[in-house]
Parts: sequence; structure tokens; C-alpha cells
Amino acid sequence: MTFTKTQLGLAIAAASLSMAIVAPVQAAETKAERVADEAAKKTEALEAQMQQMASQMQAMQAELTRVKSSSKSSTETAKIQELDQWMASVKSSPDARSKDNLVSVRSGYARLDQQRGSTNPTLAGIGEGGALLSNNQTSDGFYFGGAFDFNVNNDLFGLMDDTSFGIELGVQYDQYGRGVNSVNALAVSNGATGTSGDVALGAVNRPQRSTDARLRVSAAPKIKFMHGSRFRPWLIPIGLDINILGVPSNAVSVLNSGMQFGTGAEYDLFRGVVLGGDLRYHYSTSRLDGTPTDGFTSGAYVGFKF
Repeated sequence: MTFTKTQLGLAIAAASLSMAIVAPVQAAETKAERVADEAAKKTEALEAQMQQMASQMQAMQAELTRVKSSSKSSTETAKIQELDQWMASVKSSPDARSKDNLVSVRSGYARLDQQRGSTNPTLAGIGEGGALLSNNQTSDGFYFGGAFDFNVNNDLFGLMDDTSFGIELGVQYDQYGRGVNSVNALAVSNGATGTSGDVALGAVNRPQRSTDARLRVSAAPKIKFMHGSRFRPWLIPIGLDINILGVPSNAVSVLNSGMQFGTGAEYDLFRGVVLGGDLRYHYSTSRLDGTPTDGFTSGAYVGFKF
């Protein structure tokens, strides 16, 4: 079969036209496929990253749970060990607990600054230097008594570490002896009398004795140093004294008030048994109706902590 030039030209034109139409369509389809493939790849990458992040978060959560469990277990174990140690220490030394209060009994030497009696063996001497019912010419004596120490704190209200502040409440009996052949009202009333009933001053044949006994009630702040040590010095800066005379004064008074200052030290011998010594001075602003009450005491005491 033979083609004419016209037919051949038409065929070539038709082929060119078909190629011109088909090529853009194929190019468009190829570009859409490429875009879809890239989107699919990005989606897969994002899904992989999300899965990786989820796995990391799960791992972190598991590690956090493990750390919390381990920490709680360690804390509980430490508390149990501490409790076991405390129980063991209490069992081994049940009396090692802190006991800061003290009850004590004490005794010692007492001396007045001025004796109560007079050396004048006449009735006038009673009014001048002695007392109406007691004219004892001695300044020396002895005392015994007891006290309660109530501890308040162990840091002196935050001012000094290891320094205790407490209150001491005490009661004390003092005795300054008897006057031999003492001239007092009782002795004179038992003397010889004349025919007119007057007292014969020079004829006192049955002198009476009167013991100069006194009772002292006190309340004082006490500062103890070296808390926690077996040896503890202490100080009373100033305290209150109430003096009660066993034998009335010249004005038949039996009560006055005063102050006391003291210092001392104590040592914890064994299991709260304390041995100590003290020195105190007792001062009154005035005499008790002419009877001197100033003086000092020095002695020892045994105490028990509670």
C-alpha cells in the first residue's frame, strides 16, 4: 500500500498531536505520584518519631517509679534501723533519760553576823543588847533542811547554751545554842523577891534556858552551768528568805523577810544520786525588832534527780 505525501503529512501531524496531548498528562500524573509518595514518607517518619517519643516517655515513667520505690524503701529502712538503735539504747541503759529536777536534804554550819545576847548580867542588859526571852551569847550554830529544784530550761531562755535555769524552794531549821545562866525575863521572874514583892535583881537563883531556834523558808532562782556534765557548778544571784524566830524578839515579833545569795557545785555520783556543797549569805534590810538575822551558812547536801 502506498501513501501519498498528503497522507504521510497527515499521519505525522496526527502523531505529533497525540504526543503533545499525552506528554503533559503523563507528566502531571508523575508529579502527583511523587507528591503523594513524599507525603506518605513524611507521615511514616512522624509516626516513627511519635512511637519513639512514646517509648522514651514510658521508659522515663518506669525509671521514675523505680526511683520513688527505691527512695521510699531506703527511707523506711533507715527509719526502722534508727528505731531499732533507739530501742537497743533504751534497753541497755534504761536510766539514761534526762532527769533535770532534784530533791535534796542538806546540813551544815551556820553563823550569825552578830550574836543575839548581851554580856551585861543585869536586867538592863536585856533591853540593851539581848532579847526579852532569849539572851544567848553565841553566833555559831548548825542547820539542816531540804529543797526542791524545779528545772525550767537548759539554755537560759536562749541566752546561753548548756546553762540551766530553775527555781529552788527550800525550808531550813537553824539553831544557835542555849545561853548558860542567861539573863532573860523567865529567869528574872523566877528570882527571889523582897517583902514588898519587888524583884531582887541580884538574887536570880533559877536561871532559865531558851534555845535560839529559827526556821527559814526560801524561794530562789538557780542557774546551773555545764548541762549534760556530771559536775555542775551553780549560782543563786538573789533569792527570797522568810525568817521565823522560835523565840520572840524584843517586840514579840517572830517573822521577817530578807534575801539570800549563794553558790555551790554538785556531782552526779551514780544513776541520779547527787552529792553537792554550797555557801550562802542571808541578808535582811533591817533587824527583826532588834534581833539580828544576817549571817551565812555552809554545808553539804545529797540529792536525787527525778
